Amino acid sequence: MTREFDPVKLSVLANAFDGIVREMTSGLLRSARSSVINTARDFSCAVLTADNQLLAAAEGVPVHVFGAGPLGEDMVELHKDIREGDAFLHNDPYMGNSHAADHVILVPIFVHGRHLFTAVTKAHQADCGNSLPTTFFATARDVYEEGALIFPCVRIQRDYTDIDDIIRMCRSRIRVPDQWYGDYLASVGASRIAERRIHELAEKFGVDDLVDFVDAWFDYSERLTASAIEKLPEYVLHGTSAHDPFPGTGPDGVQLQATLEVKPKQGKIVIDLRDNPDNLPNGLNLTKATATGAALAGILSGIPENLPSNAGTFRRVEVLLRDGCAVGVPKHPYSCSSGTTNLADRVVNIVQAAFSQIDDGYGTAEGAAGQAPAKSVISGTDERNGNPYVNQILVGGVGGPATPYVDGWPTYQRPVCGALLYHDSVEVDEQRYPILVHERTLVADTGGAGRQRGGLATRVTMEPRGESVTLTYGIEGKINPPKGVRGGHDGAEPSAWVEDLKTGQRREIPVVGRYDLQSGEKVVSITPGGGGYGDPLERDVLAVLDDYRESRVTLEAAAANYGVVITDGAVDEAATAKARQERQAS
Repeated sequence: MTREFDPVKLSVLANAFDGIVREMTSGLLRSARSSVINTARDFSCAVLTADNQLLAAAEGVPVHVFGAGPLGEDMVELHKDIREGDAFLHNDPYMGNSHAADHVILVPIFVHGRHLFTAVTKAHQADCGNSLPTTFFATARDVYEEGALIFPCVRIQRDYTDIDDIIRMCRSRIRVPDQWYGDYLASVGASRIAERRIHELAEKFGVDDLVDFVDAWFDYSERLTASAIEKLPEYVLHGTSAHDPFPGTGPDGVQLQATLEVKPKQGKIVIDLRDNPDNLPNGLNLTKATATGAALAGILSGIPENLPSNAGTFRRVEVLLRDGCAVGVPKHPYSCSSGTTNLADRVVNIVQAAFSQIDDGYGTAEGAAGQAPAKSVISGTDERNGNPYVNQILVGGVGGPATPYVDGWPTYQRPVCGALLYHDSVEVDEQRYPILVHERTLVADTGGAGRQRGGLATRVTMEPRGESVTLTYGIEGKINPPKGVRGGHDGAEPSAWVEDLKTGQRREIPVVGRYDLQSGEKVVSITPGGGGYGDPLERDVLAVLDDYRESRVTLEAAAANYGVVITDGAVDEAATAKARQERQAS
C-alpha cells in the first residue's frame, strides 16, 4: 500500500525542483551567446521524470515545455544504452520536438545507477542552417526548401565529452558557428546544473523520497485540476479563428476551429483540433508538441484558477489531434519551420477566448501575434568588423489580451509564450548589430476597448548603420486582428512601411518575406493591439481618465469608445453619465 506523503515535504520538494529549473534558466540566460537567448530569453528549461512526464518547468515558455514529454520518449526509444554522462541533441519536428530552430539538449540523470530524471533545455537558435538566413522560414514549401539541419535525438556527449562529429556538422552548416557553439555550451551547462542539484537532493532526502514525491506531486496537481474543472458548468464550447492569407494558404487564409467539452462530473476537459485543414505547403504546420502545447496553454489561460504546469495537471485534459493536419501531427516532408508561432498562436487564442462563452469572469480576449519587422530576423555582414550576423531581434512588443480582471500587457510577445519573453535592449542591439533604432513607443487607441482594455501596439522605427540589413519577417493579423470578447472590441491591425530618409516618401512592403533595407531608408512597423474584454461602457471612469493622461487613449477615443467626456484634463461627470446612458439605450 502506498504511504501518505508528508505534505510539508511535498511542498519543499516541489519548490526545490522549481528552484532547480530556475537555476538552469539563470545559467542559460547569463551564458548564452546569441541575443535571442541571452536578451530576449527565447528558451525554456524543464525536468522530466524517467517515464517522460513533465515534472517541473517553473517559468518555461508554454509552447516549449507543455508538450515536452515526447522528447524524453524519443531518447529512450532510440537509445537503449543511455548512461550517466550522456547528452542528446534533438530538434526533429516529426518526432517530439517543436521546430527545427529549437535545439534541445537532453541529459538523463542517474542516481545510484537508476535513471530517475531527464534535464531538458530548449533554446531557440538564431540560425539553424536554414537555406535562407532566418530562424523562421514560413514560406518554405517543404523541409528540403527549409534546409535546416535535423537531428533526430542524436547523442552529442558520451562520458561528459563532446562527440566532435556532431559539433563539426553544426559548425559547417551554420552561418555563425561560434554563436551556435556558445549557445550549445550554455545549454549543456544548464542541463548539467540540474544533474548536480538533483544528486544533492537525493543525498539529502534519499532516492525513495524522490520517487514517492513524483507520484504524490502529480496526484496532488491532478486533484487541484479536477477540483477546478468540477466548479465549471458543463459546457460544449466552439471557437473559431482565421490566419491571414499567406503564401501557400489561398486567398481565404487558414480557417481554424476547436471544440472543447467541459465535463465537470468527470473533472475533465477534452479539446478536439481534428476538424482542421490538412498540412499546408508552407512552414506554418504545427507539430504534435506545439499543437498540444498551444491547446494546453489556452486551457490554463481560460480556467480561472492557478494550476501547476506539470503532467499531473495535464492528466485532466485530453487533446485530440489528427495525422496530416496543419494543427495536428505533421507528415514528412511538410515544413514546420514556423510551427511555434502563427497557427500555434491562433490555437491559444481560440481556446482561451472560447472559455469566455461560459460567463463573465471566464477566459480572456485574443492576444496579438506576428513577426513584424521590429521582431524580424536580421542578417548580413557587419561592416564594422567584416563578420556575418544572423539574429532575431525583439525590439517591438504586441498587445496582450484583456482578461476579466486586468488590462492586456503591452510587453506581451505572443500567445504561445505566455508573456515570458523579454524585449531586447535597444542599446544592446545597436551595439551588437549594424542597426539604429529611432523610436520605440506605444501607440494610443490600439488596444481593443473594453471593461478591461487590450494591450497597446508598439511602433518601432529603425534604419541600417551601414549599406544594408536584410529583414526576414511575417506580419499577421492585418485582416484578422485579435478579437475582443463579451462586448470587448478587437485590437488594432498591424502595419509596416519603408520611408526615404531624405524625401519622406513612403511605400508599403509585402506582408511577409525578405526586405533588404538600404542606407537612406528606415522601416516603420506597428504591431497589433490586443482584444478587449467586456463592454467598454462599463470601464471605470477613472481608468479611462488615467489612460488619457498616460497617452494610452486619446480624447476622441475616450468619448467614442467609453462614453467618457474629458474637459480640461478632468472627467465631466454629468456629460459622461448622459453619454453612457444614451449609448446604453441605443
